[in-house]
Amino acid sequence: MPKISILNAQAQAVGEIELSDDVFAAEIKPHLHWEIVRNQLANRRAGTHSTKTRTTVHGTTKKALRQKGSGGARHGSRKAPIYVGGGVAHGPHPRDYSYTVPKQVRRAALCSALSTRLQGGALLVVDSFGLSAPKTKTAALVLGRLGANKALVVTGGEDANLHRSIRNLPSAKYIRAEGVNVYDVLKYDTLVLTVDAVQALHARLG
Repeated sequence: MPKISILNAQAQAVGEIELSDDVFAAEIKPHLHWEIVRNQLANRRAGTHSTKTRTTVHGTTKKALRQKGSGGARHGSRKAPIYVGGGVAHGPHPRDYSYTVPKQVRRAALCSALSTRLQGGALLVVDSFGLSAPKTKTAALVLGRLGANKALVVTGGEDANLHRSIRNLPSAKYIRAEGVNVYDVLKYDTLVLTVDAVQALHARLG
């Protein structure tokens, strides 16, 4: 099992923790990263885009000109797509973009993403941020000391003070271990886990 140092809010090593091979030393599979990120982005789409066809636009249905003899093309309605203000041909309509990915694939992709961060030296474990009250400036200072300015911060349970401190930082995000996902792990340069977050991830993925 790989070991990693536990840091405090001053970026000083205060101990070590063992990481599960199954979760943090898994085989790295970039193609699974692509598949899961594509799935997550597709599932986020509202799919509410819509256009009006010639049956739904407002307009006259009177024949534009006589069938023959005018020298013009044959037209039966001003609502045809060829006219300004007419309907849209083959335009988008509301649809559901979401689709499912097998549970085993989602798990393998997340373990692969976590392993990528560990192998790249971009995974940190901290014992505590030491916040007794919400303070964005303090949270930014701690992340700066850790060298994690663009970071995903993960805790085992809800930490209201830390959550409220980080949510104002444009380059950092707070999330609980139960919500860790491939997209966020790969989006942020550094993954910062608390000790209880590591234990929660072991329980969830191990």
